[in-house]
Amino acid sequence: MMAVTIPLQDAIGFDYGMIVGYTTMVLAFLLIYFGVRTYRDTAGGGSVTFGRAVKVGALIALISSSCYVATWQVRYFNFMPDFSAKLSARTLGKARAAGESEAAISKTRKEMEKFAVMYQNPAINATITFLEPLPVALIMTLVSTGLLSRRTIPPRAT
Repeated sequence: MMAVTIPLQDAIGFDYGMIVGYTTMVLAFLLIYFGVRTYRDTAGGGSVTFGRAVKVGALIALISSSCYVATWQVRYFNFMPDFSAKLSARTLGKARAAGESEAAISKTRKEMEKFAVMYQNPAINATITFLEPLPVALIMTLVSTGLLSRRTIPPRAT
């Protein structure tokens, strides 16, 4: 999903890009629901405990988030050399539009410069990027687990 939307980043802009990005994450993480349901129906024989469903959902989330991070790493380091500069310009422009003082803008500029240098480190870049889909993945895992987990209840003796 990211690979499809990133070429449109300049047309979409940062603010709408975040909306599009998180919307596509929710759509992509619907696979957690279908994965847990498939596990419940096949491997679980029609039932799955809450704990087991969380484990299955978390594993699906981990795999798909890792794919997200790998895709971002390739896109960022090979095709988006000006990302940090654009992010900095956007952030500083918003600060100016909000009427912040020159001292505050200068402080923000220095923070953005530090971020740009730090973000060039692939390990830090990957860690920060991994934190983007994580909340969405966890929410989708918990919702899917709540909807799909059930135990087989033995029949009562009469």
